Amino acid sequence: MASTPLTYLNHEHSVASWLLTKDHKRIGVMYLVVVTLAFFLGGLFATLIRLELATPAGDLLSNDDYNKMFTMHGVVMVFFVLIPAVPAILGNFVLPLMLGAKDVAFPKINLLSWYVFVIGFLFTVYAMVTGGVDTGWTFYTPYSSRASNSNVMMTGIGVFITGFSSILTGLNFMVTIHRMRAPGLTWFRLPLFVWAVYATSLVQILGTPVIAITVLALAVERGLHFGIFDAALGGDPVLFQHMFWFYSHPAVYIMILPPMGAISEVIACFSRKSIFGYSFVAFSSLAIAIFGFLVWAHHMFVSGISVYSALVFSFLTYAVAIPSAVKTFNWTATMYKGAIWLKAPMIWAIAFLALFLVGGLTGLFTAALGVDVHIHDTYFVVAHFHFIMVGGAVMGFFAGLHFWWPKITGRMYSEIWAKVAAIVVLAGFILTFGPQFILGYLGMPRRYHVYPDEFQVLNVLSSAGASILAVGYLIVGIYLMASLFKGKHAGANPWHATGLEWTTQSPPLPHNFEVQPIVTREAYEYSSQEVTVG
Repeated sequence: MASTPLTYLNHEHSVASWLLTKDHKRIGVMYLVVVTLAFFLGGLFATLIRLELATPAGDLLSNDDYNKMFTMHGVVMVFFVLIPAVPAILGNFVLPLMLGAKDVAFPKINLLSWYVFVIGFLFTVYAMVTGGVDTGWTFYTPYSSRASNSNVMMTGIGVFITGFSSILTGLNFMVTIHRMRAPGLTWFRLPLFVWAVYATSLVQILGTPVIAITVLALAVERGLHFGIFDAALGGDPVLFQHMFWFYSHPAVYIMILPPMGAISEVIACFSRKSIFGYSFVAFSSLAIAIFGFLVWAHHMFVSGISVYSALVFSFLTYAVAIPSAVKTFNWTATMYKGAIWLKAPMIWAIAFLALFLVGGLTGLFTAALGVDVHIHDTYFVVAHFHFIMVGGAVMGFFAGLHFWWPKITGRMYSEIWAKVAAIVVLAGFILTFGPQFILGYLGMPRRYHVYPDEFQVLNVLSSAGASILAVGYLIVGIYLMASLFKGKHAGANPWHATGLEWTTQSPPLPHNFEVQPIVTREAYEYSSQEVTVG
């Protein structure tokens, strides 16, 4: 009987070998476990929200409980799912493999960042278990600093701690990309996923300290009654919005840039073509990261900022759509006349394109000063945000997860069930958030749990869609778990892809490569391969 090959999964078996590991691959898997737990917790809160909104009367949750539900849903999903999902899970696992490196630049700091993330998550979960928080995930002052009697401080501490994980991860990735590329792997031979993670790391390092300072200032005002944001104490509540959104809008790009990188990998592989306009797609990632720091005040058009400021931020918001459009058009051009191979990762990627397109285009409405006055703080904004964040970031994450799952586990999942799940999630998502555009345009404010009877039909549709969406996500969890026990062995390169990560075995060796790879070809040279797909 042939001996089992040595892999990062089986070379050590003890619990301590996992909890004290410095292997980037194991750390990526540990992030996957924690983020999955957070995803189900956030999904539970979303379920309660949609059950409440199925009827016009607030007959399931009290107004205080409802406020806590949407706050905790937002806090968990934004800070513990969307921000870490692709960089911390897929980035940690595949980035060194893509670079031909044995690990990240600072393996001990990488492990520390996971522990910091878990500690921040536990603080936040403790805040939720002991009464919750009701300020909204944006913690707007002066309500959060003076009026709320919920666990604002404990939740703030959880978010504050988690920010350090984000900073450490971004720093690690940037140094790894600069210093640990394989011989011959020049900047313009890098996979586009690496460019996307690099741009994201830039935002993490520059933006995350701002939210840390903002939360700290909120804690000082709440605990010591300093007048920073509270007008009654001589502060300025709009200052909080400036500081919060200066981080939180770039944070949107922390959530969406890495999934965009994963989509570039998937579309190139399953179109069997080089990415159309590689350098444009690469630089568009950097452009999104830089522009992302210049558009924060589009969240504040009705907060009393000057008309001239609003005009400038409106213009900049339209400008930031350009690099996103570059990516979308270039992905479409890559698929044009390609040998499209409709495997599961490609289905997820096409679903991403459909939802991201709607999310991006509806963002232009919110950037228009006159229209924003009407739709601000309505369900239109909720729908737009979810089309970008869930339709974009989560679909992109699933596309990447399905693409690299054979590399992570060495097993293939059920192709049929993966395609079914992608279609169910897409249908459920559109049914959940499509009606919310109409609700918002008709004037239903977000964060209300009691609403006029005429909005019920659209809300029932939305709640029905959420149940379909939940089924889709459960299907994904079931067949991926089943693949660990019953899946076919994948082989080193089941997709006939071109990246360095596919030149080592699946699952990879503890030290990634037998010999140091040397790169002699451009990225995505699929045209040189003669492969039968179907």
